[in-house]
Amino acid sequence: MNSLTRIALVTGASRGIGAATAIKLAQKGCDVVVNYLNNQPQALEVKKKIEALGRRTLIIKADVSGYSQVQQMVEHAVAELGGVHILVNNAGASHHATLTNLEPQDWLRLMNTNLSGAFYCAKACAPHMKKAGWGRIVNLSSLRAMTGSDYGSHYASAKAGIAGLTKSLARELAPEVTVNSVAPGYTDTDLNKKALAEKSDAIRALIPLKRVATPEEIANVIAFLASDEASYVTGETINVNGGIYMR
Repeated sequence: MNSLTRIALVTGASRGIGAATAIKLAQKGCDVVVNYLNNQPQALEVKKKIEALGRRTLIIKADVSGYSQVQQMVEHAVAELGGVHILVNNAGASHHATLTNLEPQDWLRLMNTNLSGAFYCAKACAPHMKKAGWGRIVNLSSLRAMTGSDYGSHYASAKAGIAGLTKSLARELAPEVTVNSVAPGYTDTDLNKKALAEKSDAIRALIPLKRVATPEEIANVIAFLASDEASYVTGETINVNGGIYMR
């Protein structure tokens, strides 16, 4: 594998951490599949940036909460680019609701996107990684998986489930494939835009580093876990949160 171009699939890659990760992996020499659901113009912008780096890229619209769409996406990527060696399960959804107001359909929607989506993508990509004899899966968890949430038990539960999925797949897919997770804290993305706008000073006061992360800072850790340098790291969740939560 060392002499071959690695092909990365980044889900939810049209903006935020996903976009930053897709571009970072291209900078590291990967060809990149940019998955998106609703933001085609932004996905096209990411594609342009990757192509400007001299890397091949595809943009593929697919809802990761549907296994058939995931299968089609991976088959398309393999047919066009020749494989999938790196999977970054970044696609996710967020929703604020207390237990009293949380509807079963919202619980299922977040579980399907944030947890089942990661499982579906891993299931579709792992055979190609095993066949190639090399693979990296990086799942996106969250600070809320560690602390819980008083306004989003469904989100926190799905992201906590990522830890169990990560450890289980790390055991099952070794030694060819490593599987790790990154749990970002507050990051300057659209997902956190409302909270940061309403409680910016209060949030920063809680963080020892006194600032939120940039998407690029999270992408740097993901890119490390997707590299040869992290060849002896598997089954781990790496907290990247400026010190707001320390285990």
